[in-house]
Amino acid sequence: MSFHKAIRKQVKLRLALCGPSGSGKTYSALLIAQGLAPDRRIALIDTERGSGELYSHLADYDAATLAPPFTPERYIKLIRDAEQAGYAVLIIDSLSHAWTGEGGVLDMHDKATLASRSGNSFMSWREVTPHHNALVDAIIGANLHVIATMRTKTAYDLVDDGKGGKKPIKVGLAPVQREGMEYEFTVVMDLSVDNHIATAAKDRTSLFDSRHFAPSPDTGVALREWLDSGVDPMAASQTLLDALKAVVAEIDSVTDLENWWRAHQGEISALMAVDLERLKLHCAIRKTTLLDALKPKPDSPPKVRGKKGNGEDRAHPPLESAA
Repeated sequence: MSFHKAIRKQVKLRLALCGPSGSGKTYSALLIAQGLAPDRRIALIDTERGSGELYSHLADYDAATLAPPFTPERYIKLIRDAEQAGYAVLIIDSLSHAWTGEGGVLDMHDKATLASRSGNSFMSWREVTPHHNALVDAIIGANLHVIATMRTKTAYDLVDDGKGGKKPIKVGLAPVQREGMEYEFTVVMDLSVDNHIATAAKDRTSLFDSRHFAPSPDTGVALREWLDSGVDPMAASQTLLDALKAVVAEIDSVTDLENWWRAHQGEISALMAVDLERLKLHCAIRKTTLLDALKPKPDSPPKVRGKKGNGEDRAHPPLESAA
């Protein structure tokens, strides 16, 4: 594996809105979605018994009610349904149910532990974790913008109490989801109950550094402009493919072609899947051409004397005539 030039490409947004009940997570998600995809379709997964439809006056959106069990597979199906239906934005409200809700990952873990012979809860994670990872992969890989809301809980840390022991201290709020889930998102915003003020806990866009604000459609507009300012991945892949094909066309031996392929895996791996297949086909054709050039050429076939039109035929008439 080798390196290639880093280029920020256009991507789909992965935004997490975290906060306690009453902080305005659903409300803020719908406002941001309006600016993120104006005149485009918005979908919402509602795990709150229909409360997600209480904001229909804010935006034009479609809702799907998700009742228990809140298994990762049921979330995944709705994510794929929204993608296939052509929605521009999907709001998952809320993602916390996939962790702590009935049928969620923690519930699955408890049942797996009870069903095991050893009762070893640690070993049960080997059975449950792949389900959680599949949900994460579905969120990251979906070809649409995803806004996920997550409830928060008070987070504590253990520190020395000065007496040789430990004592818990409050260190803030943590999302109700598996530890580290927030790292899967492009932007993570914490919302306060008072005035629904947002603060970026994590921001790869640098748009909201040191800011405290009430989310609005303008928040979505700013995010959309940042996302669109990246390089079009299809155009970047096509440009790279054209450059690689031009190099391959100049290679004049099979050995050099094979060495080039091994030495440029960094660039080659940056191609989109369809362009990678095109490059493989181009290299295969070039290899065939080079191998054909190495094959010995057959001797020229003997000349066949014509039946008429040359002097030798006239000088030596057919035997029948001579008789």
